[in-house]
Amino acid sequence: MVFAPREHISFNTAKIKKHGKTYEIVVDPDLALKYREGEKIPIEEIIKSDHIFYDANKGIMASEHELKEVFGTQDVYEIAKIILKEGEISLTSKHREEIRKKKLRKIIDIIHRNAVDPRTGLPHPVSRIEEAIKQAKVHINEFKSAEEQLNEIIKKLRLILPLKFSKKKVRVHIPSKYVGRAYSLVKKFGTVLKEDWLNDGSYICEIELPGGMLNDFIDQMNNFTHGEVDIKILEEV
Repeated sequence: MVFAPREHISFNTAKIKKHGKTYEIVVDPDLALKYREGEKIPIEEIIKSDHIFYDANKGIMASEHELKEVFGTQDVYEIAKIILKEGEISLTSKHREEIRKKKLRKIIDIIHRNAVDPRTGLPHPVSRIEEAIKQAKVHINEFKSAEEQLNEIIKKLRLILPLKFSKKKVRVHIPSKYVGRAYSLVKKFGTVLKEDWLNDGSYICEIELPGGMLNDFIDQMNNFTHGEVDIKILEEV
């Protein structure tokens, strides 16, 4: 089947290759990346066409029978979730650069808010952090969140810039119905010190994370669990 898009339009797509064929969806690239990073965004807001394509720009739609065989469902939204999580999101060079700059600014802000020079106990100026990032030849991955990249970047910066971080230790209790997605968010933000799965299927853990990321962590956990998560700050490390 062929869906006839207007000529000269190039779509932003997310795609995945399975069984030797490519399957594509038309997406809002910004929302697609946020979803990939774990933000809770309705699929219907991300995809811009209720079809799965072999080639979206040519308007060639995938066979429904084949979708059932490959993905185990013909539900466009369920297939879109798989493609967004496991596939590749296509971006223009300009869009990639804009996203990298935005994530770099966030990383610099996190370091500035959380780290001090251990020799003086004072924060490093933003300009000094920016210069160290240039010297360390840090590469920003547009497909990973700032938080996911932070630890590796800090390792490189410490070869150039003395850094000491304040950290928070928190206890997190996640109800069973939210554990799947919320667990990955816990791992993304902090280091798990201890964890336990309770008889009711819920998950409880203690994690250590940079102090300046605590509010972002609490906001995202509340967003994922509709406010049903229980977070208790234990101590500053």
